[in-house]
Amino acid sequence: MEMFDLVKTHKTEYGTDPHVIAGAPGVVNLLGEESYYNEGYVLQIALNRFVHVAVSPRKDNSLRFFAADTGERKRTTVSNLKYKREDRWANIPKGVLNEFFKAGQTFKGLDITIYGEIPKGIGLASSSALGVAMARALSTLLNAGVSEKNIIMYAAKAESTFIGRDKGISDQLVSCVAKKNHAVFLDLRSFAYKLLPMNLGTLVILITNSNVPVFITDNDLAERKAECEECVSCLNNRRQGTSLRDYTSADLKHGMGVVPEGIRKICLHVVEENKRVLEGRDALEASNYPLFGKIMHRSHESLRDNYEVSCPELDWLVKRAMEIDGVYGSRMIGSGLGGCTVTFLEESAMEQYYQRLSEYEHIFGFSADTILCEPAGGAGILFTNLEKQEA
Repeated sequence: MEMFDLVKTHKTEYGTDPHVIAGAPGVVNLLGEESYYNEGYVLQIALNRFVHVAVSPRKDNSLRFFAADTGERKRTTVSNLKYKREDRWANIPKGVLNEFFKAGQTFKGLDITIYGEIPKGIGLASSSALGVAMARALSTLLNAGVSEKNIIMYAAKAESTFIGRDKGISDQLVSCVAKKNHAVFLDLRSFAYKLLPMNLGTLVILITNSNVPVFITDNDLAERKAECEECVSCLNNRRQGTSLRDYTSADLKHGMGVVPEGIRKICLHVVEENKRVLEGRDALEASNYPLFGKIMHRSHESLRDNYEVSCPELDWLVKRAMEIDGVYGSRMIGSGLGGCTVTFLEESAMEQYYQRLSEYEHIFGFSADTILCEPAGGAGILFTNLEKQEA
């Protein structure tokens, strides 16, 4: 949707032009899956697909939400900002509004139009992008001067506190701070980050949606988090640490017989993934993309064998990709048991890759979709018309 289309859509829906439009990108995990609750490391890029949020003020206290891509509408009032399961996607902007209220910001009603280009529910951080775009738009509309740090925190708390789905802040942070043609290396203990140039040349990044529904639930993720904490508690008897970040593969080997084997394998993935992220960071800094691709593939093997969140369809996509000359690396992304893969490959290998996807449909009955991904810049204000606001 072009910018003038969003302006027109908002005016058609509410009878007035938007005063602010903000956009925020989705996020792709290159390395560091399942690190967010273990104070580990992650390597991500912003996806060149965005969520746009258009906002204008109302004279009453009504809050109206319109999803332009699906035609859905939700509404509530300023005094009734509560989580409601049936509001689904609207709970993200509601959660952001609630954080602004908690921070002392006041406002009357709002008309909000949302348009998203990011496929939902497949590990590309569409909800994080929505939260960041909403926070940026509201900060500008209110002339609140909210810091980038608080934009990130408000968007993250909209999910963790308001909705109860805590997935850390890495997606929101990358959606804010990413730079075009760069990856973001993030330390999830200190939240320090570094931008790494990605001069890809003839190399492309391809997202492949298996179209297998994701079956991991919030309860499953909470259980994995609890298992990691149990492992840390067991390992603490030998050597003190506060998270799996503080332990090595050798520590887990010595924990055999102390840590239940199923939990030990899960934690082995987390510990070794931290090492892979550091190796991947070094490979990107050296522009050694063949090496980076090998590290990506090792990550997938660990997600499959140790963390056990892959599935036959994802494994097939990764295996067949790795058989093609010019493919450097491929791995699953997201919470698993469905969803997407990300593949690093030369442009010259793309035709053969697409041929394999037709085989995939014949074997599994799903038609895979692809997104050609370029590392994008972070969130920003795309349109303002603040002079229309009434004093």
